[in-house]
Amino acid sequence: MKQLQTKPQNGLRGELTVPGDKSISHRGIMFGAISEGRTILHHFLTAEDCLSTLKAFQQLGVPIRRDGQTVTIDGVGLHGLKQPTRPLEMGNSGTTTRLMMGLLAGQNFKTTLVGDASLSKRPMKRVSEPLAEMGADIETTAGHLPVTINGSQLHAVDYHLKVASAQVKSALILAALQADKTSIFVEKQPTRNHTEIMLRAFGANIECEPDDVTITVHPDPKLEGLTLNVPGDMSSAAFFMTAASLVPDSEVKLLNVGVNETRTGLMSILEQMGGKVSISNLQYGGESTADITVNSANLIPIEIGAKDIPAVIDELPLVALLAAKANGISKITGAGELRVKETDRIAVIVTEFKKLGIAIKALPDGFIIDGSKPWQVKYSHLDSHGDHRIGMVMAIAALLVDKPLTLDGADSVNISYPEFFADLATLL
Repeated sequence: MKQLQTKPQNGLRGELTVPGDKSISHRGIMFGAISEGRTILHHFLTAEDCLSTLKAFQQLGVPIRRDGQTVTIDGVGLHGLKQPTRPLEMGNSGTTTRLMMGLLAGQNFKTTLVGDASLSKRPMKRVSEPLAEMGADIETTAGHLPVTINGSQLHAVDYHLKVASAQVKSALILAALQADKTSIFVEKQPTRNHTEIMLRAFGANIECEPDDVTITVHPDPKLEGLTLNVPGDMSSAAFFMTAASLVPDSEVKLLNVGVNETRTGLMSILEQMGGKVSISNLQYGGESTADITVNSANLIPIEIGAKDIPAVIDELPLVALLAAKANGISKITGAGELRVKETDRIAVIVTEFKKLGIAIKALPDGFIIDGSKPWQVKYSHLDSHGDHRIGMVMAIAALLVDKPLTLDGADSVNISYPEFFADLATLL
């Protein structure tokens, strides 16, 4: 149980470099492994999820060395992975699991993937079923982990995705690299595009149409290793953007944050709510970066729906917290995906926010939140429910109350941001 920092006297102030982007760190390992030659990743995220990816590829016969936040990968090529001697441990990482299913479906060996209790509850048919259309032979356990992948020759497809999910899309792209002909995928709506951007940087022939939902993947590329500086993770920066917006008299500058257009949903929402957000030092590249400065502000309520969700899916607990301090009623819908994250995040957010006296009501696919009502702490023992993002959002919420609060399961933050509490302390 961790004692949480409650309302600071003088607001939050300072500069911070947040850890490397989790999505890009995962993919850097994966794409470096299936490239030829050496890949070097700087500012790699050394959180548990990304280390699960690193260890899995070591078990697949890829030479990988890590020195702090620098990772060196000697790639084995798209057809050079080796059958592991035991099941691959996915830990808590849905990204690792789902992308590996696509990659391993086209290899010439059998692999079993296992995970922790939380990951073993998350749905995997959303990946195995579309992969089966390509000829993949994947056995799930009633739609969940453990999953056994019997690698086989895959064939091309023209496929319309049934869920708006970057993980599902990425699994299909990795499978399509190994198919017999060119594949075309059409998304329901645009999702994170790190896979397409990064694979192209490694040398893949992937075309993205101007509609932002149609992707053409040409098979059997010659991927070549590269050196990559991983930008700061927008999903980690988001906690401090939220805190600086809500804690009076705050000014926080976040350095070298990835501002990929599919990841800036929270910035857009903050601006719509009257937040004070400015960017500087914008660096354009495959993955653009910028410094983000946030000042405290009085917020107005917001309504967001299904079209807004993909760009803010990991930050929705923070959107709920912003709404809980806005001067009116906010409504979030179209976010049913939250129910199949590390926890049922809709249910868990409602449970934890009500402990602080927040006026929040669950919807099947979101929330209604009245931020005009004053908070009143009803129960001072908060719980992460083993979910890293819930643990961090409750630590930010604690900055807005006077009463002492504790958090059970604070170590869950190690999944994505081991330095979170130390970094927060530097701004107090």
